[in-house]
Amino acid sequence: MIDPVTAIAGATAAFNAIKSGFSVGRDIESMAGDLGRWMNCVSDLKKAEEYTKKPPLFKKLFAAGSVEEEAMQVFMAKKKAEDMREQLRQLITMTRGMSAWDELIKTEADIRKKRQAMIYAQQERRRQVMEWCAIGLLVIVIIGFVGGVIYLYMNRGY
Repeated sequence: MIDPVTAIAGATAAFNAIKSGFSVGRDIESMAGDLGRWMNCVSDLKKAEEYTKKPPLFKKLFAAGSVEEEAMQVFMAKKKAEDMREQLRQLITMTRGMSAWDELIKTEADIRKKRQAMIYAQQERRRQVMEWCAIGLLVIVIIGFVGGVIYLYMNRGY
């Protein structure tokens, strides 16, 4: 599961590095690593938002209170990321023009698609396997309990 607090902390650190890079006159090309890190963290936030809209089965059943709390964390982190995005857009368009911002957005979309195909699909499969294992274990326990009750009923001492 993607932690929104960790994701926004990473995005903030990367964003601060980008801002300080612009303030000392570094060009955008030399900050590609920081931009990539920022994009990955924002992508993680978007995935965390999807998880809060459709939480895993056992999280719904056993941690209902934390789902609402996590939804609020994701909402606040998303708003902070939107503010960062707007500041970043202003910085890039002032230094490199609107076409650089458009190119960055296109690159971000490409990175997100690749990341979704690789990392998020794997995490989703892992989550589903864990859910199915837990459901299977629960079914086995219920069958064992019912079987035990039937056994005790059939072998009562009279």
